[in-house]
Amino acid sequence: AAASEEQARRLCDDYDAAAREFYFDRHPGFFLGLLHFYRTGRLHVLDELCVFAFCQEADYWGLGESALAACCRARYLERRVARPRAWDEDSDTPSSVDPCPDEISDVQRELARYGAARCGRLRRRLWLTMENPGYSLPSKLFSCVSIGVVLASIAAMCIHSLPEYQAREAAAAVAAVAAGRRADDARDDPVLRRLEYFCIAWFSFEVSSRLLLAPSTRNFFCHPLNLIDIVSVLPFYLTLLAGAALGDRDGGSGEELGDLGKVVQVFRLMRIFRVLKLARHSTGLRSLGATLKHSYREVGILLLYLAVGVSVFSGVAYTAEEQNIGFHTIPACWWWGTVSMTTVGYGDVVPETVAGKLAASGCILGGILVVALPITIIFNKFSHFYRRQKALEAAVRNSGHREFEDLLSSVDGVSEASLETSRDTSQEGRSVDLETQAQGDPPDAQSY
Repeated sequence: AAASEEQARRLCDDYDAAAREFYFDRHPGFFLGLLHFYRTGRLHVLDELCVFAFCQEADYWGLGESALAACCRARYLERRVARPRAWDEDSDTPSSVDPCPDEISDVQRELARYGAARCGRLRRRLWLTMENPGYSLPSKLFSCVSIGVVLASIAAMCIHSLPEYQAREAAAAVAAVAAGRRADDARDDPVLRRLEYFCIAWFSFEVSSRLLLAPSTRNFFCHPLNLIDIVSVLPFYLTLLAGAALGDRDGGSGEELGDLGKVVQVFRLMRIFRVLKLARHSTGLRSLGATLKHSYREVGILLLYLAVGVSVFSGVAYTAEEQNIGFHTIPACWWWGTVSMTTVGYGDVVPETVAGKLAASGCILGGILVVALPITIIFNKFSHFYRRQKALEAAVRNSGHREFEDLLSSVDGVSEASLETSRDTSQEGRSVDLETQAQGDPPDAQSY
């Protein structure tokens, strides 16, 4: 019992000394369960409370999980473990669509860094324009131009592999060697080379601009999309460095030039990663990346199922198809088992015996069941992260527009406050004049 009123106020949120009543600003439904606990010594789980809210209420009243009744303990622990992974049940509820508070706080923390930076307001708007395609009309235009440059770069890389351009490059290389020049200098088509230079200039502008406008340089290099931007321009500059190191020396041997050609081919192959730059402008691609990141258990289970099935059915097919050339070894049967379990069925290797056909039928049916089980969970996670990503983009977009609204509201608040102050001052002065006239003060005092 509380010995004094001060001690009683420390125990609760409010205390009425006259009525001797304590007030606790807590959930009333749990309080009924608390009274029942003091009467019977058993605490039961309330269905109308979330498992985490129930845990917070129990911690507030000093009750642990040991106070739970045996009939509710297993259900409470099951709900507590299953709640973070309940993707199927929560994917359609409004609360699950909302972005995580930690993600919103991270975004707000990043935006708050511009307050103390030089030209913080301008940098903040430019950063939101480049990062969020739906922030404003200039951001949409910038996103369209960036997507066009990425598609043009991919198209140039694909056109470069056509036989017509390869034959033209071979003829240009022969002419360059005959003229005493390096063959690598004449291999690229002039139009494709100019297009490649333009794309590299745009990608370099994007990377440098984002680096200069980023609120945190350390977080910039930790973001996957920024790393993709760096990788998209890195092969070009590495090719220039390799050419300067190997090909620009006088009297370079043919072996060195051959090594340079191999290095250039490897770096050109890395240009295929530019297609990942579209993830910055696509909510679906970002959601796919988040799904794969949070579905490593399901992906691991899927690969394990496929590995077991391929191993089993490859051994059966090897035994049943001894005379078949495509099944001469078990490792050679792995390709057939993988193609069959994934229901691709190229048809390059097919069983001919009855036992082999039965094994192929079991492999195909097993593949359908094995692939379908984890895919459902992965699909539900993708739907969850897609809606969550859309909500996070809306939160970032609203945070940018809220700055102007807060400025207007602050100006309106100051004007209303000044108006109320002047109105109160005039009313007080009028009441003072009436009081002085009623009391009959001397003329000098009234004039004062």
